[in-house]
Amino acid sequence: MKLLISNDDGIFSLGVRTLANTLAAAGHDITVVCPDRERSATGHGLTLHKPIRAEQIEGVFHTGITAWACSGTPSDCVKLALGALLDAPPDLVLSGINHGSNLGTDVLYSGTVSAAMEGVIEGLAGIAFSLASFSWQDFQPAANFAQTLLTRFEHSPLPKETLLNVNIPPVPQENIAGVKVTRQGLRRYIDMFEKRIDPRGKTYYWLAGEILEDTPQPPLEFVATPDGSLVGMDLEWMQSVETDVHAIRQSYITITPLQYNLTSVHGLAALQGLQI
Repeated sequence: MKLLISNDDGIFSLGVRTLANTLAAAGHDITVVCPDRERSATGHGLTLHKPIRAEQIEGVFHTGITAWACSGTPSDCVKLALGALLDAPPDLVLSGINHGSNLGTDVLYSGTVSAAMEGVIEGLAGIAFSLASFSWQDFQPAANFAQTLLTRFEHSPLPKETLLNVNIPPVPQENIAGVKVTRQGLRRYIDMFEKRIDPRGKTYYWLAGEILEDTPQPPLEFVATPDGSLVGMDLEWMQSVETDVHAIRQSYITITPLQYNLTSVHGLAALQGLQI
């Protein structure tokens, strides 16, 4: 398969090297376009008010992988690759492997998920991979699972404009409990701003936060389908699907399908007939 790989940890991160090298060794045609430095938590930001620069990088990845370092955001990287650097569209856009989880509402801030979503916006399927720990250093089980997933999709391709958010638990390969298809959960943080003084006497603030581990998970708000095909049994089954936040705690790999349409069906219903 022809694959475009990006991330938000930067071109020199261990996660993207492990992913790209593993997939190249399996015979895939790999192009890597990543930020030239860490751009975590940049969301879906784009660079509009200054030029974007891209430089081809050698000696970081295995022979045969074409790699570019880009001065922009993760979304810039994918947009630039599809619009200028690649001679033909890829079969899939991959992002990661991120160092740290992207679970629940983390996806709203995540540059990793946004890079894959940029591919979806351009009409391509995308997969975001994250290792659910900032301290765990073994990315190989996550890369192995990426290869397993791609083997499945070679025979049964993902529908275009599909985004899968994949999180891998930080445990040895033999301790992974299995794979679960999950729904997006909720992660809340206790945000703390540490007040500091710089050498020139000016005040600045450093954001730090703690995860609230026991946040109650929300009910699933169902989105409308074009043909209205969801029926009561479908809704009941979907409501029972476990969240990614819960499943990762049980050492399961989680696969959560996401979309860029954030329309609230309940909100539409509530606003019907509104007069302003």
